[in-house]
Amino acid sequence: MSELSRRLGLGKSTVHRLLTTLAAEHLIELNPRTGRYRLGIKLYELGTVVSSHFELHEAVAMYIDDLRGRTGETVHVAILDGLEVVYIERRESLRTLRHMVDYVGHRNFAHCTASGKVLLAALPEAELERLLGDEQLPTRTKRSIADPARLRQELAGVRERGYAENVGESTADMASVAAPIHDDAGQTTAAISVTGPLSRMGESVRRRYVTAILDTATRISEQLGYRRPQAPRKRSA
Repeated sequence: MSELSRRLGLGKSTVHRLLTTLAAEHLIELNPRTGRYRLGIKLYELGTVVSSHFELHEAVAMYIDDLRGRTGETVHVAILDGLEVVYIERRESLRTLRHMVDYVGHRNFAHCTASGKVLLAALPEAELERLLGDEQLPTRTKRSIADPARLRQELAGVRERGYAENVGESTADMASVAAPIHDDAGQTTAAISVTGPLSRMGESVRRRYVTAILDTATRISEQLGYRRPQAPRKRSA
């Protein structure tokens, strides 16, 4: 404590309060043998999260441009934070859409986006129930799903299909399709989506893009170490 007080130019009582707070959050810990402070396990956990995101960025970079080239539309990669999605990668459409405001770091309601539906659908049931509750959900457009019960039905369909759609639910004249990205443990760690105006992304086009986006998501997942479970072999008679 004396060393920290001297280096920081703060009084010992102030340093003690800071250390107590940091220790309570497990960001530092006191070594009882030496009486000195060291970094805590929480920092290790946070560092692991950051490391996994770096791996995700590297894996995505190899394929995200290809997906934009195949579709000509904007491509996003998003992660889940509570009931919001955070966009961590983006490739702008080759056909400029000036009214789109999404950017890297932008947040949106998860239940109003294709990426968010994919990520919510992958949550354990208890975690999903804790997040959703029974209250009406906020909306972006008249097509947004506000009823938690209806959203649960939508997410059940996402699990069955393996991909999600958003048709005018976040922005009235926009649509998107998304698929899950899995890590080496088989967990859904992110979602990748293709977004464009409804005038270009009608139902038949979305069906076509689903094939491209599922293929891209699979290749990114494999880059992260994911291996699809093998179906059990049938025993010969």
